[in-house]
Amino acid sequence: MQLSQDRGYKGMGMEGRIAFWYAKNTANDMVEFQALADRLAKTIHSGSRILEVAPGPGYLAIELAKRGQYAIAGLDISKTFVEIASANARRASVKIDFQHGNASAMPFADDTFDVTLCRAAFKNFSQPVEAMNEMYRVLKPQGRAVIIDLRKDASMDDIGNYIKDANLGWANSLIYKATFRYLLIPRAYSKQQFVEMAASSRFGGAEITESGIGFEITLRK
Repeated sequence: MQLSQDRGYKGMGMEGRIAFWYAKNTANDMVEFQALADRLAKTIHSGSRILEVAPGPGYLAIELAKRGQYAIAGLDISKTFVEIASANARRASVKIDFQHGNASAMPFADDTFDVTLCRAAFKNFSQPVEAMNEMYRVLKPQGRAVIIDLRKDASMDDIGNYIKDANLGWANSLIYKATFRYLLIPRAYSKQQFVEMAASSRFGGAEITESGIGFEITLRK
């Protein structure tokens, strides 16, 4: 494995208070995490090894752990998120191996996982194709990677409705709207960009579907 000196993310990392603020507010999306975990669990065989890349507070991984006999790991560039996610898993009485590390230089052996997941974080990776290549490397043959992220062409009206449904309160809603407009949308990728990245990665291609304000990208080894 080639080690990378890249810090792994664009802009300011989420550590300390900002990570705790993010964890508190994304907890409002628990219904969404539960629905996604329900859907994913129907497609993942019992006994599968799952890696969530950039799990943040760990909500999706924890919901998946409640739904099946899986061996789940999480890898996040934020040390604070690793601590928060590990504490959340203990409170939920589920076993998940959350580790600190870079998505473009993962500390896992080749052919380790059946499924890799990455929700709402891929646009923040500073080496996106390298991250795809690492997902390919750590997947077992016939394994799959699922990336769920914001669409570049998502409208502010759609984003406003998404934030409204999250019931964040007026102050946090304003912060979220500004974050989407000035930080997340500029970093987000178009469908064509995902097509090109997947084609240039070791996967060689991807299945891309539009879902709400985002895309769901499936890559197969």
